[in-house]
Amino acid sequence: MDNAVLFAGDDANALNMLARLFLNRGVRVLIAGSGEEALGIVRREPVAVVVSDNLMPGTRGVELLSRVRDLSPDTVRVLLTETAGLPAAAEAITRGEASRFHVKPWVDEEIVRTVEEGLWRYRLVRSLRGGDEPALHSIAQTIELRDPYTRGHCDRMAAFALKIAEGLSLPEEMRRAIRLGSWLHDCGKIGVPEAILNSPGKLSAADFEVVKKHPEWGADVGRQANLPEEVINILLYHHERFDGRGYPTGAKGTEIPLGARIVAVADIYDAMSSDRPYAKGYEPEEVMRVMGVLRGAALDPELVDIFLAGLTS
Repeated sequence: MDNAVLFAGDDANALNMLARLFLNRGVRVLIAGSGEEALGIVRREPVAVVVSDNLMPGTRGVELLSRVRDLSPDTVRVLLTETAGLPAAAEAITRGEASRFHVKPWVDEEIVRTVEEGLWRYRLVRSLRGGDEPALHSIAQTIELRDPYTRGHCDRMAAFALKIAEGLSLPEEMRRAIRLGSWLHDCGKIGVPEAILNSPGKLSAADFEVVKKHPEWGADVGRQANLPEEVINILLYHHERFDGRGYPTGAKGTEIPLGARIVAVADIYDAMSSDRPYAKGYEPEEVMRVMGVLRGAALDPELVDIFLAGLTS
């Protein structure tokens, strides 16, 4: 089962309040009154998400989540803390003991969103690990369904990116990484709320900052799933710009791995060519003109030339 969520703490009323948030949500809720009881559950059965109060007698929340990480590395770990415990919670995130934290009293909607994202992440990592290409393609299509305005984008991107790979005569292993990276490039968007993904207009600055985190989240999922380094590089660097003004790292030029530079060309071309609810796609002539403008700025000029030459040949 991949829908088990474990709430741990010594306050029975708080645990019951958390459990009630997930009635009729397709979640199997487990309750533990102590850290040791929680560890016993994790040893016995798969748990997708653990939400633990930090202030418990015996095994405290930070220690519990650290031990859960050792027992079940895929489990998403969430810490509940008082305001006074914020420094320790931040350190737990830095050390990788906790995935997220919430300050008490928590906001119900935020806890629900964190747990649902955690379930998504747990299932994604376990599906990606060791998956064959048909399975990975199916996962990519499932991720894409969260953002209905991009349906078919990953397949089109892969086709465009592979045209560039063919023009460069890249080896088959690299072409496979580019194909998988194109399919999975936005898998980090599992951490982006659907209200932001499906926003019909220009995002606010705050919402865009959330979106800008998805390459790092995606790369983290890729590492956890033991994907090849070339694929992880695409997940992490596909929004970098050739002039260094992209995100998340600000890498520029050939500091950006080749696979990510190739996928960026394909991504931008398809984004401009496709209709969105708030903007009609550009006509082919306009797409070609804008690609020329982006040549050497957002995009690797050599790769743009190879791609456009392939389109017109």
